[in-house]
Amino acid sequence: MFIKFAKTSTRSALALVLVLTLVTPLVAAMAAVPPDPAAEAVEAAPVQYGVRVNGVAMTEDPMVTYVNGVAYVAARPVAQALDPLVQSYWDGNTATLVHWGLVDLTATPGMCYVVSNMRYLYVPNLVQAQNGAVLLPLDVVCKVYDATFVSQADGTFDLTTGSGALAWGGQYYNNDDLYWLSHIINAESGNQPLTGKIAVGNVILNRVRDSRFPNTIKGVIYQKNQFTPVANGAINKTPNAESVLAAKLVLDGAVSLENVLWFNRAGLRCWAASHRSFVATIGGHSFYA
Repeated sequence: MFIKFAKTSTRSALALVLVLTLVTPLVAAMAAVPPDPAAEAVEAAPVQYGVRVNGVAMTEDPMVTYVNGVAYVAARPVAQALDPLVQSYWDGNTATLVHWGLVDLTATPGMCYVVSNMRYLYVPNLVQAQNGAVLLPLDVVCKVYDATFVSQADGTFDLTTGSGALAWGGQYYNNDDLYWLSHIINAESGNQPLTGKIAVGNVILNRVRDSRFPNTIKGVIYQKNQFTPVANGAINKTPNAESVLAAKLVLDGAVSLENVLWFNRAGLRCWAASHRSFVATIGGHSFYA
């Protein structure tokens, strides 16, 4: 048994020597081949996504998606790309993004607006949630951080930073405008859905911009024979909370209906119904352009 074992060991040793003799030159040759710089560059290059900030591509996924044709992005990574000092918090219901002393943003999935620096910004397609992220329209995120964006033909976006912050509500809202707009919205549509309240506000601001009407909110409201609440005193009632919210949304650009200048109770035979173009009915009101 001992002799047989010795012969087997000898054959194994010879086989090992033969393998080493053949493999060692091959390993040495492979080690001598210089690395391919192009291959290394491909491996080292970070993943880039279709959003650039001041010409620099984002390397964290902005999760660009579309809701009814509107570009949405993940709020946190885009906000932090626009302002690296932004901190993010989630309480299980609402996302908060803060650069202390400069700008804050709160967004709750399912809501039709966000709040930033005590201002109310309309999100008609609602705040979205996807894969653990809160998504907002790109134009809303840019408005909050005073940035601009350009949509490129290849579907990518170029963002450019501005001052970094939305003006605070106390500076932005004119108290007199907010007072009268919220009062007429409440008097005309206090029991209507929020979109209907916004549409009433749209009528008022569209008239302010139209040369056929007075050029102030109060002037439009008090124009002779235009609004029943002025005649019956309902204009003086304290507006409910949603009417104030609607007024702030409208003053910050919210639009339910474009180009509307008249409204009346739905189904009412009136001058606008006979002489103007019907646009839509929201709640108990029909609107005309």
